[in-house]
Amino acid sequence: MNVVRRIAKFLFPLLISVILMGVIWTVFLKAFPQVGPRVGKTPADVWRYLITGPTADTARQAILADLRITLQDAALGFGVGMLAALALAALFVTVPAAERSFMPVALLLRSVPLVALTPIIVLVCGRGPGGVTTMAAIVVLFPALVLIMTGLRGAPQQAVELIAVYGGSRWTALRMVAVPAALPTVFAAARISVPGALIGALLGEWLGSGKGLGSSMIRAVASFQYNKLWASIVLVTLVSVLLYAIVGVLENLVLARFGPEAGRS
Repeated sequence: MNVVRRIAKFLFPLLISVILMGVIWTVFLKAFPQVGPRVGKTPADVWRYLITGPTADTARQAILADLRITLQDAALGFGVGMLAALALAALFVTVPAAERSFMPVALLLRSVPLVALTPIIVLVCGRGPGGVTTMAAIVVLFPALVLIMTGLRGAPQQAVELIAVYGGSRWTALRMVAVPAALPTVFAAARISVPGALIGALLGEWLGSGKGLGSSMIRAVASFQYNKLWASIVLVTLVSVLLYAIVGVLENLVLARFGPEAGRS
């Protein structure tokens, strides 16, 4: 029952946020009438375009087809980025010399705008899924790496020293103490990285592959298809919130069973 309450407390603010986004959207269009109904579409316009309009079925199928490509790209980027962040965080925490050698390089790369790296990424990885996956993984990697390293370093020092006294290695302490203690920050990194992976995939599709929802949105702007543009933005936003919520629910379920506070009332 405690887990259900935790999940409800997590989901309720998300629901409020979605409602507030709709209110802000409507208020913005009313506050800036110069945007005009041709460019600025209301929630009712998007609903009509996707659900009740005479061409809604065709429009919905086209956007969902592009969305599927974007979700595949984002999922690959999320998986690669998170796995790389976990591996690098474990290496850096366990082998300080590796962190001193490679962390400055990682921070330097992080400071370079992703748009500036796009030509190199496209040249090395191509314009297909490989390039888009790489861009999404880069967006995911660096914030997740910092958060996970913070979590691993927050492991109870007494437990780490106890394992060392009994002859355990640094890797044993990492596996038995640091990883369980870092589960909350790992899930926090995953929650942050889900929207980041979508943004990276959209950017990669826009600048690299020419496929998916990112490319479709750019073409919609060029061809003045503003209904399609707004509908695509709404769907991406809702999917991002939904994926964030799914990760949050999994986080509460896993932490209730395996987290530092598991078993406490």
